[in-house]
Amino acid sequence: MSELIATTTVSPKATTLPPLPAEDPLTPAQWKTLLAIAETVVPAVKPSATARGRAEIVVTDNEYSATVSRLRELTPDLDGEEAAKALLHDNPALDPVFREELRRVIALTLPQSNKKDLSMILNILNTRAGSLVLTGKLTPISNQPIRVREAILQSWATARLPLLRQLVRSLATLSKQTWLKTTETLPRFLGYPRVPVGMVPGKGFDYEFLQIPPGDQPEVIETDVVIVGSGCGGGVSAKNLSEAGHRVIVVEKAHHWTPEHFPMRDQYGWNNLFMHGGAIQSDDSTVAVVAGQTFGGGGTVNWSASLQTQAFVRKEWAERGLPFFTSAEFQDSLDRVCQRMGVSTDYIEHSRTNQLLLEGARKLGYAAKTVPQNSGGKRHYCGHCVFGCGSCEKQGPVVSWLPDAARAGAKFVEGFHAEKVIFAKRGGHQVATGVRGTWISRDINGGIAGDPVIRRKVIIKAKRVIVSAGTMQSPLLLLRSGLKNDQIGRNLYLHPVILQGGIHNEEIVPWEGDCLTSVVNEFENLDGKGHGVKIEATNMTPTAWLTFLNWKNGLDYKLNAARLRYMTGYFALAREKHPGQVYPDPHDGRVRVRYTTSNFDKAHLIEGIIALAKMLYIQGAIEIFAMIPGTESFVRDPATPASEGVNDNKFQDWLDGIRARGLPSPETMYVSAHQMGTCRMSSREKEGVVDPTGQVWGTKGLYVADASVFPSASGVNPMVTNMAISDWITRGIAKGLAERARL
Repeated sequence: MSELIATTTVSPKATTLPPLPAEDPLTPAQWKTLLAIAETVVPAVKPSATARGRAEIVVTDNEYSATVSRLRELTPDLDGEEAAKALLHDNPALDPVFREELRRVIALTLPQSNKKDLSMILNILNTRAGSLVLTGKLTPISNQPIRVREAILQSWATARLPLLRQLVRSLATLSKQTWLKTTETLPRFLGYPRVPVGMVPGKGFDYEFLQIPPGDQPEVIETDVVIVGSGCGGGVSAKNLSEAGHRVIVVEKAHHWTPEHFPMRDQYGWNNLFMHGGAIQSDDSTVAVVAGQTFGGGGTVNWSASLQTQAFVRKEWAERGLPFFTSAEFQDSLDRVCQRMGVSTDYIEHSRTNQLLLEGARKLGYAAKTVPQNSGGKRHYCGHCVFGCGSCEKQGPVVSWLPDAARAGAKFVEGFHAEKVIFAKRGGHQVATGVRGTWISRDINGGIAGDPVIRRKVIIKAKRVIVSAGTMQSPLLLLRSGLKNDQIGRNLYLHPVILQGGIHNEEIVPWEGDCLTSVVNEFENLDGKGHGVKIEATNMTPTAWLTFLNWKNGLDYKLNAARLRYMTGYFALAREKHPGQVYPDPHDGRVRVRYTTSNFDKAHLIEGIIALAKMLYIQGAIEIFAMIPGTESFVRDPATPASEGVNDNKFQDWLDGIRARGLPSPETMYVSAHQMGTCRMSSREKEGVVDPTGQVWGTKGLYVADASVFPSASGVNPMVTNMAISDWITRGIAKGLAERARL
C-alpha cells in the first residue's frame, strides 16, 4: 500500500518550450491556407441541426447519434457522451495552442529550404491559376467549403502526379501530429497516464556544468581531451578517458533535463529531446528520421533494447579489412558495456503487445527471442521512456557512463554548439588542437524559454578531439572544419521501418510496459548475405503511433485514433543494402538527408509486413491495417472458422493485394530511429572517413566515436554496437596519451 501511495503522487516538474522566433515563418494568406488544410485533416464534425456547413463536416442527426454511441463505448471517461461530442467538435485550427505549435514546428524544425518549399506551395494554392492546376478549381482551397477541401485532399492521395500524393501525405502528417501534441479531447478516450503506472521516481546524478563568464573575446579552456557529444559514444568515451587519468571535457549542444522532468509530455518531449523536434525528413519526404538531441543523446530517449552485433555482420565488417570485429577484443568490449548497464533478460515482464508477437511467432514457427534490456538488473515496465526515464532504471549515459566520468573528474558544458575543429600543421600533418564554438547559457530563470543571459565564443584546446555528435551531426562538424574527404556524410544507413497495426476485442493498453522486449528474426537474411527484416513492437505513445495512421477522411481518422486502447503496433525493420547521405542545408547549415528506400529493400519490407499480418491474424486481431497509402484494412469475418488460421481465403486475397501494390512511391512513409555510417570506418583512406583506430584519415589527434563509424548497417538496435566500438577506440586513445606522457 505504501508503494501505491508513493507512485500515485508522481508529478514530473513542468518543462518549457523553446521560444518562438519573433519573425513569423508564414504570411497571413499562407496561414489561412495551411489552417484550412489542417482543419480538413482533423475537422470538427457536427449534426446537420447545429453545423456551420462551410467550416465543419456535416452529418445527419442519425449518423451523428450513432457515432457518439460508438465513441461512448470506447472511452473510460465517466461522462462518455460529453467526451464523444467534445472529440467530434474539436477543431484544431481554432485552438491557439495548436496554432502556436504549428508555428513552432515550421519556424524551428524545418531547414530553410523546406520552409521555402512550403511557402511556395501555399502561395500557389492561394492563386486562381495555381488552384486550377493543383485542385482543378479556380477558387483557392482556403475559400472552399470543408467538404470540397476534403474531396481535394482525397483526390491528391490517388493523383497520377507523384507531387500531389507526396503533398497530401506531408500536410496530413504535419496536421495530425500537431493536433495529437496539443488536443485535450482525445486523451479522454485513451486514458493515457501522465507517468507510467507504478513508476517510482529515481534520483539522478547532480551534474555541475561549467559556466562561461561574459566577454568580448573568446574564452579559452585547456584540457587533455574534448568530446563533442554526450550520447552513447560520448558517454563511454568520457568514462574511459577520465578513469584513465586524463582531463576530459564533454560539450553538448542541448541542455540537461533532470529525471524530475521525466517523462515529458509529448509536446515538450518532441521539442526538447529530439533533433529538430523529431521532424527531420529526407529530401524526397519519404523517410521520417527521429534522432535524439539532449544531454545523453539517443540513450536518453531510446527504448532500452540492448542487442549485441550479430556474427554475420561482424564477419562482413572483418572482410572489409577490419579484423577487430571478429576478434576477442570486440567481444570483450560488447560484454564490458553490457555489464556496466546491467543488460539482461532476467527481469523482463512482456507487455501485452510483446506477448502477442512472441506467441504469434511461435504458432507460425517463426524464429523469435526476447530482447535484453539495459535496466540495471531491475524490472523496468515503462512505455514512456521515449520522453525520458523518470525512474532512472534505464541505464542510459546520463544514469551510468557520464556519472562514472564525473566521479573520475570529467567536466561538462551544456548549450555548446561546436562550430569547427581547430587544426595546426605539425611535421607535415594536420593535427587537431581543439574545438571552437558558441556557448549559450540558460535564461535568467535557469531555463531555456527566454533569451540566454550570455552568448560567448569559446575555444577548448586539447591534445585529442573526439567527435561523438552522432550520425547526423558528426559529419557536418567535420565538413565545417574544412575536411575535404568526399566520404564524409555518405554511407548513411537508416534501418527503414514500415509500421503495421492490429485492433483487438480486448483492451491492450499498448503504452503500458517496455516498448520493445521481443524480436522476430526469421526473415533477417532474405538474400543470403545478411539483408532482410526484423519484426519488433513499437513505441505506442499517441503522438508517435497515431501520427502514421492512414488518413481517408477526418471523421474516420478521429474514430480510429479513439481506438488506441485496443491496438497493437509493430514494425518491419530492414537491414538495408543501399545507403544514403547527410549534408548541410545550403541556406542555414541544418542537417539534410538524401535517402530513398531501394526496391531491393522494399521487397524485404513487404515480406516483413506479410509475416507480421499473419502473426496478427493468428493472434485474433479483428482488424489489421498496414501503414501503406491506398491499402484498405483487413476486417476479419466473424463467421470464418478459427481452424482455417491464416489459410482464410479472404485474408490470403488481402495479402496478395499488398504484394501486388507493394510500397508505392513517394506516398509511402518510412520511419528511422537508427542512423549509422556517415563517418565510415575503413581499412583504406579512399573508402571511409576514419581508420581502424577511429582516427580521421589525413589528420592526427582527431577521432570519431559514435554510430557514424559503422561500416554498414548493424541490423540490430545500434546502441550496444556503438558503445563497444567507442570503448575500443577510446581505450586506444588512452593508451596513446599515456605513451606520449612517458615520452
